[in-house]
Amino acid sequence: MPKQKIIRACTVPQSLGFVSGMLSDLQKKYEVILLSSSGPEWEKVHKSHPDIKCIEVNMERHISPVKDIKSLWRLWHTFRREKPQMVHSMTPKAGLLCMMAAWMAGVPVRVHTFTGLVFPTATGVKKKILMMTDRLTCACATHIIPEGEGVKKDLLSNGITRKPMKVLGYGNCRGIDLERFDKTQEVMEQVGRLRKEGVCTFIAVGRLVGDKGINELVEAFVRLNRENSNTRLVLVGSYEAHLDPLKPETLSLIKNNDAIESVGSQGDVRPWFAASDVAVLASYREGFPNVVIEAGAMGLPQIVTDINGANEIIIEGVNGTVVPSKDANALYDAMKRMLDAGYRNALAKNARKWIASRYEQGFVHKCLYDFYDTCF
Repeated sequence: MPKQKIIRACTVPQSLGFVSGMLSDLQKKYEVILLSSSGPEWEKVHKSHPDIKCIEVNMERHISPVKDIKSLWRLWHTFRREKPQMVHSMTPKAGLLCMMAAWMAGVPVRVHTFTGLVFPTATGVKKKILMMTDRLTCACATHIIPEGEGVKKDLLSNGITRKPMKVLGYGNCRGIDLERFDKTQEVMEQVGRLRKEGVCTFIAVGRLVGDKGINELVEAFVRLNRENSNTRLVLVGSYEAHLDPLKPETLSLIKNNDAIESVGSQGDVRPWFAASDVAVLASYREGFPNVVIEAGAMGLPQIVTDINGANEIIIEGVNGTVVPSKDANALYDAMKRMLDAGYRNALAKNARKWIASRYEQGFVHKCLYDFYDTCF
């Protein structure tokens, strides 16, 4: 009996990391095809899974009517040719275009995972357009998976859909490899050159853009550092000046403050986490931030903003603290409290075991496999 065919689709190939860790298991039961825009990241996919069929269909991340129509036609043609039993999309543009094309092509099972919502932080006409596209995505899908309870609540409260929705497990769609994200000998051998003894190091991992709250984080840290020089802020990530640039004054503070280290994107963030004392996510919006799960697995107490996903992973007084978004004063107060080693260490003791109890990779993957079984 032939295997059921599933096409997993993302807008850009970088996002295929959400599914790459489960491909071997999925292939045992299904015929899996990966679909995304072109990009150098495909080389890594081909190398690690040479037997997986990959299809490249370019999709613009931002609104581009002419290009979007071309992409929609190519997707429709692809689905008509491949005749999958399921198309499962992630990321906003892939969700909109793939769900529409799959509906038009008569694909019986059409699944979209909302890993995050953009419209709650948008305004004006842009917000209306984003809400309309999310409604269209849901209308064309047969199954909708919010990555967390916060995303589910936003979809319902804003009238995006009335279809039944279910968060798989405790949320998150990737899970964490606890053997890899641990203070292994390999990791600790690198910590010596990264850590500064006697200094409380705060770390933020992610794109260095306004939407990630970097302006407020830097402002809060500079104030803290003026009062206590035994503090340090490490920024791990790349700038996106063409999309969401930081304020000029923020860039100046990063450049001229010796206590702030901007180290760029890192292929392996584990040593940086292990060399730090507190992780901070100051973002304005997320779906279900993997970086918070990773930092927790590495045993770090955390300061996160009160946004979807982050406020589900971090429990006040258990493994970290939750503060309002876009509030530099609240960040400052939370960072100042983290200077108390006793308080900090009490949170750290719970950090890894809390992540292990909810987001271990095998458990998260099984939740998806069980869901797939209900679809056919």
